[in-house]
Amino acid sequence: MNVLLIGSGGREHALAWSLSASPIVSKLYCAPGNPGIEAVAECVAIAASDLDGLVAFATEKKIAFAVIGPEAPLVAGLADRMEAAGIKAFGPSAKAAMLEGSKGFVKDLCAEHNIPTAGYRRFRDSARAKFYADTLGLPVVIKADGLAAGKGVIIAETKEDAHKAIDFMFDGAFGAAGAQIVVEEFLEGEEASFFALTDGEHVLPLIGAQDHKRAFDGDQGPNTGGMGAYSPAPVLTGEVIDKTISRIIKPTVAAMAERGTPYRGVLYAGLMIKDGEPKLIEYNCRFGDPECQVLVMRLRSDLAPALLAARDGVLDAIDLRWRDEAALTVVMAAQGYPGEYEKGSEIRGLDDAAKQDGVQIFHAGTIRRGGKILSAGGRVLNVTATGASIAEAQRRAYAAVDLIDWPQGFCRRDIGWRAIAHR
Repeated sequence: MNVLLIGSGGREHALAWSLSASPIVSKLYCAPGNPGIEAVAECVAIAASDLDGLVAFATEKKIAFAVIGPEAPLVAGLADRMEAAGIKAFGPSAKAAMLEGSKGFVKDLCAEHNIPTAGYRRFRDSARAKFYADTLGLPVVIKADGLAAGKGVIIAETKEDAHKAIDFMFDGAFGAAGAQIVVEEFLEGEEASFFALTDGEHVLPLIGAQDHKRAFDGDQGPNTGGMGAYSPAPVLTGEVIDKTISRIIKPTVAAMAERGTPYRGVLYAGLMIKDGEPKLIEYNCRFGDPECQVLVMRLRSDLAPALLAARDGVLDAIDLRWRDEAALTVVMAAQGYPGEYEKGSEIRGLDDAAKQDGVQIFHAGTIRRGGKILSAGGRVLNVTATGASIAEAQRRAYAAVDLIDWPQGFCRRDIGWRAIAHR
């Protein structure tokens, strides 16, 4: 079948790399793609936000299945548009994508269905938000309700910082995403990411991972979209996974079905785990980035039939196999990220780095110009490796990083530290 993958980041390169190996995929297109994806798919210059253009292209090329990578087109209704045009789509409807499109919606759903999460309230008024924040103790979490590219969360350590964060959001720092905010209690514990496919009724657990949100070593600096990830995550024990599925994932899937907005696609639960008890931090309606990169490296089964089964409502007929090997990815970002950064610097040494044992490099924010690979985003490369252990995967990934010549970039040097400390 002809498949169209939508997106241009590291997550989409990882999905393209996996889907291109499937015997049921005869032709893989990616819109808009990137220079790394060009090696495994035909890239077409249509933006992920151009819903009309994507549907028209899919119709013209007789696309049988559209796989939607990023959250913004899902929240905007791209899956609905594809289905209306007679094209099967992997990803939730716009109404179901509210699980990521509105943090307040998720919190209300959790409260209604006794899904464990942090205490919270929603606000459109600065004074009331500040008053409530003052009652929660410190630190306190301030979140933009809508999509903010993974950056709409501020953990305030002082009362003054909490008030500044509230004003910052209501003053338009995240545009319409911050018109409403969620103020919630700070959860202590260890954070992890868990993924499951669902067809609106059945749930197929995938595997877990742990990412690193802070920009700098030692979990210092501002929150980012993710500076690295690894799988497996020791904190996600069998017991924790069972609790996550029974207390969080399945009740959510059932609740969405009851509302008449069944959720079909991948459900990404951001968890906080303390003393073996998981609580939901937030949901995402797509594969994590950079967690997807380590998931596909560990997946032994064919990804394409599983995604198709989620769309077709037959997920109970699918069984996935996973490699015992660990996987770890290091994000190389432009200096200044997640703040202001420059684009257009040349990246050298990618071919040598990719030749290292167990290494796969996924492009996240690059362009090709005049035969050169240039930076074109904040998070630019995902240097990913497998190994018999997290420690071995880490050694391989950083050995590859050290072969990449890009003075204008940086990365954390401690990805995987929690897992290695668990030994």
